[in-house]
Parts: sequence; structure tokens; C-alpha cells
Amino acid sequence: MPQLDLPLDQLHRYRAELSPPDDLWEFWRSTLSFDGGPEPRFTPVDSGLVVVTTYDVVFSGYGGHPVRAWLHLPGFFIGRLPGVVQFQGYNGGRGLAHEHVFWACAGYAHLVVDTRGQGSGWTVGDTADPVGTGPAQPGFLTRGIEDPQGYYYRRVYADAVRAVEVLRSHPSVDSGRIAVTGVSQGGGLALAASVLADGVSAVMPDVPFLCDFARAARIATGDPYAEIARYLGAHRGAPERVFRTLSYFDAAVLAAHARPPALFSVALMDTICPPSTIFGAFHSYAGPKDIMVYEFNDHEGGEAWHRTRQLTWLAATLADPREAPQ
Repeated sequence: MPQLDLPLDQLHRYRAELSPPDDLWEFWRSTLSFDGGPEPRFTPVDSGLVVVTTYDVVFSGYGGHPVRAWLHLPGFFIGRLPGVVQFQGYNGGRGLAHEHVFWACAGYAHLVVDTRGQGSGWTVGDTADPVGTGPAQPGFLTRGIEDPQGYYYRRVYADAVRAVEVLRSHPSVDSGRIAVTGVSQGGGLALAASVLADGVSAVMPDVPFLCDFARAARIATGDPYAEIARYLGAHRGAPERVFRTLSYFDAAVLAAHARPPALFSVALMDTICPPSTIFGAFHSYAGPKDIMVYEFNDHEGGEAWHRTRQLTWLAATLADPREAPQ
């Protein structure tokens, strides 16, 4: 694929035109003040893997709705583990019990979280979204999009915050060493969780979705952002309401309040998440940050190549000072 967005020198200078709503933090405080519900349940399962111990997790998300996850722990460890919460790409779920164990194999407590209502695309999910919405485009991005109170991603972001709390509270986990990560939608959720959840120490958003909505809806050549354009093509009087709703959930808006160190990735031939929207979130991000640029890749980004960089970066970022040489 050719590069369809700005050239790299302009991407480094690009700054998103963001309009945070005046009541942004009142909205999120109200959203996240819900009762935690029953204690999370951790049920051992046999994944067939002998070096990873896996638990089927059920915890209460937004509205007390049950959310599913896998918790993978290294088979042998001493003391408390640093943790990684992994969020999923668009219409992907937590998958099968053996499917996502990379971070556990690297020595981390690894929580692989479902996205409510999703998981029938590239891998399976097990979490329903029991809340209905008004008219919407096929997909998830426009469900309830004309009102932030009923918008689909309000529930999803709240679930993500709760997932961080669940991992931090586990007795095998060092609550002071928690990272959040994900690819595409998962990267956008990681950015949101880094701001809205307590106790996040590192963020690794790969080719993140849910960033710089106003630009993405106008220049993206395909779904999911094209869902917004099609919706507005039918609802001709709705742009102001729609973009106001999206401003509460724009990861580039939230990133301006982020503090943990972050390692971003971007692909310059990305036809799904335009590079400028990712650079918009990157430049907005207020904490220490770096970005890996994959010039000749589409939305797959750096894949296994990038994982090698993440391994080194995360080990250094979450290093336990108590283990430093004397």
C-alpha cells in the first residue's frame, strides 16, 4: 500500500485540533463511581500448556455486567509479579485459553480482557453487552453516538478501568508495577486506561484506534472510522452532537492528562488508523514517551519485530528497584 497520509516530517509536526468538553472529568468521575459488584472469580482451567497457569476470570464491569478475561501466570515464580493488562482489537475477544500467553511466558501476570459485545471477528469472545442503543451503523463505533451517557464506549472504557483494578488486587501481583497494552482498539483502550485507572505504571499502545476522531472520520479510507462517516452521511444534522460525544472518548484528548511512560507504535501505510491520528495522540500524551515508526507497514504494524522492543522497554520501565544490584 502507498502512504496516503502526511509524510513523516509533517507527522512529527502535526498537532491534533482537540476540543475537550468542559465537563470531561465530571463525566468520568460519575461514570467510574459505580459499585464494584461481587468479588472477581478466578477459576483454574486446563489450557494444555505446562509452563503457564491459567484462570478463567469473571469480574463486574460497568453497570455490574459480567466481563470475562483470562489470567495467565508463569508456571514458576517467587514473590509478586509485575502485571500486563491486554485489551483486544476491534471485534476480537479474549480468544481460547492458550491463545494469548506471550506476556506470561515473559514472566508477567497477564490479564487478557474481553471487550463487551465483541469477539466474532478474528477471535472469539465471551462477554455480552446487555445495553441497547438507538440507530447505528453496523459495527460498534456509532452505537449510542449522539449522547455520551449512552455511548457504547462509555461502558467499554469503564470495563477497562475495572480490569486494571482486578489485576492490581490479585495476591500474586505487584500492584505498583502494572502495564496496559493492546493493538488498534486495544491500544486506544490502553491509552484511556492509563489516564482513567489508578496505578498504571507503563503504557504500550500499538497502532492505536480511538484517536483524533475529527480527523480520522474525514480521512480514513475504511472501517471502523468509516462507520462514523456513513452514519453522518445519513444523519445529516448530527455532526455537532456526534463529535461532542466522541470528544469524551478521544484517546488524544485523554492523553493530555497521562503520566506513565509510554511506548507507541505507528505504521505509515496504515489504511485503518491513519498515522496522523496516532501522532495526534502521541504529541498530546503528557507523560514520558517514545514512538516506533514502521515506514512500510499497514495496520499490522511492527508485530513480532516490535515485541522485541517492548520486551526490553517494559523490563526496564517496570524494573523492581528492590532487585537492583547493591
